[in-house]
Amino acid sequence: MTRITTGIDQAPALETSLEMPYTLTTGKAVSVFIEQLGHGVIVGSHCDNCDRTVVPAQDYCARCGGDQGATVAVEPTGVVTAITRTADGAVGLIRLDGVDADLLHVIDESAGEVAVGDRVEATFAPEPVGTILTLAGFAPSTSAVSTTAPKEIDEVADEDLAKQIIYSLSLPYRHAYGPNYGRLFDELGSRGGILGSRCPHCQNVLVPPRAYCEICYVKTEQFVEVKDTGRLQAFSVIHMEFIGQTRKPPYVYAEIVLDGASTRLIHNVAGIDMARATEVLDIGTPVRAVWKAESERNGTLDDIDYFEPIPE
Repeated sequence: MTRITTGIDQAPALETSLEMPYTLTTGKAVSVFIEQLGHGVIVGSHCDNCDRTVVPAQDYCARCGGDQGATVAVEPTGVVTAITRTADGAVGLIRLDGVDADLLHVIDESAGEVAVGDRVEATFAPEPVGTILTLAGFAPSTSAVSTTAPKEIDEVADEDLAKQIIYSLSLPYRHAYGPNYGRLFDELGSRGGILGSRCPHCQNVLVPPRAYCEICYVKTEQFVEVKDTGRLQAFSVIHMEFIGQTRKPPYVYAEIVLDGASTRLIHNVAGIDMARATEVLDIGTPVRAVWKAESERNGTLDDIDYFEPIPE
């Protein structure tokens, strides 16, 4: 994470990215769909009960809940029923010939804009990529509407099917600090101070500072510095490892009410034998902040490395 200056008023913001790796279990029907794309064939499934064909192929009918029935090859041509343009290109809904539901995919407008109602034809990647992107998209076509009924395909051997797809989703974003969090992070990074905001009605000190009191719904008007000591209000010892962790288990994730504050701050507790964490810690245990060296601070709550228990 890095701190940047952005926006019309040059307000500070947090620029970061949320990374989410996935392993998708495809199921039999989708596995066949992806495998057949590698041969330039688009397959769907036909529900005999509903007398409907959908693409991609599905294991069960979304309409009646029954087995989807036969896996069929459909024509690679169709018509655009909706389109959306983005900075990265166009996507649209395609009603393939002989199919009873739309397929969402990329529309190739390199030769000119495509309109709703235009005929299009599938284009394929030079080499199979093991996902739906083997079907590269749909380009304008002068083909006539096909009247050929979808045909059932031969059974695909299990050893030819990919049972899983591994991919990741990255969500970059910029979060504006605003005047309250901006002041908090400035104080953390510049001098190791922790600020809250005081409600003029109930006199509660809110940490991190908020623009409005969550109890009185009154606008806060004053910043108040609180101590970097406090007491545990709640805590959990994390033993499970998962994607996105910034600390290696086991570690303690805690709610801490700092001295001078009325609300809890969520942070980590360390400096103890984690095997004895539940013996050493309790609700009400006093703790203090352990700060990173000034040269390592960047104006976030991570400037506090962790909180450690202190003797009473």
